[in-house]
Amino acid sequence: MLLKDKVAVITGGAGPNGLGFATARLMAEQGARIAILDLARAEPEAAAARLGSGHIGLVADVTDKASCEAAVAAVLQTLGRIDVLVNNAGITQPVKTLDITGADYDRILDVSLRGTLYMSQAVLPAMRGARSGSIVCISSVSAQRGGGIFGGPHYSAAKAGVLGLAKAMAREFGIDGIRVNSVTPGLIETDITQGKLTETKKAEIAESIPLARLGRAADVAGACVFLASELSAYCTGITLDVNGGMLIH
Repeated sequence: MLLKDKVAVITGGAGPNGLGFATARLMAEQGARIAILDLARAEPEAAAARLGSGHIGLVADVTDKASCEAAVAAVLQTLGRIDVLVNNAGITQPVKTLDITGADYDRILDVSLRGTLYMSQAVLPAMRGARSGSIVCISSVSAQRGGGIFGGPHYSAAKAGVLGLAKAMAREFGIDGIRVNSVTPGLIETDITQGKLTETKKAEIAESIPLARLGRAADVAGACVFLASELSAYCTGITLDVNGGMLIH
């Protein structure tokens, strides 16, 4: 198993059809013990229970530094270590540039970008102490192509910021044995897309993708497992595209 005896923390991981939970499930299958972090309404404890015994779910708000630190302390107390962090928590909003309010901007950037910083800051001391660790940051193809189907420009900005932050952390913490990489999913069928695309529209989009289909949550989960495992031991600061060829650059 690729992640035997590892402990992985996954933010925004409770949604049953989301990227976070798919990643949690695959990492658990590969031998990791999982800590799912999410807001109370998402019921992270119930999500962890769906993975089986040995996993935990904690209520945490990634936009609150103290909440991140408390969650990490609880993981260390319960599971003893943290080997992997998947910065998955994020929200989107389909609005145009001139319609973005200050509150919209703050809300979108706080979860994706500030949350990535706060959670990384929370786990880095433990990883530094172990001189080992892998941080995987979930960005988006919209950061690379300048907009997507569901996210507004502020979402693209937030996800582009994630790429820059991840590269800067990779450069800073490589000396400590900590790898930091990003995944840029294309259009993935999750709870965010449910009911928002007709089958006809999905078919039209698929025709424009070289692999001729929309992505699945498991596609992104596989990339996260790769970056968390020793298979990617010499990879840091990279951006791994998981978009079926939607963007080839």
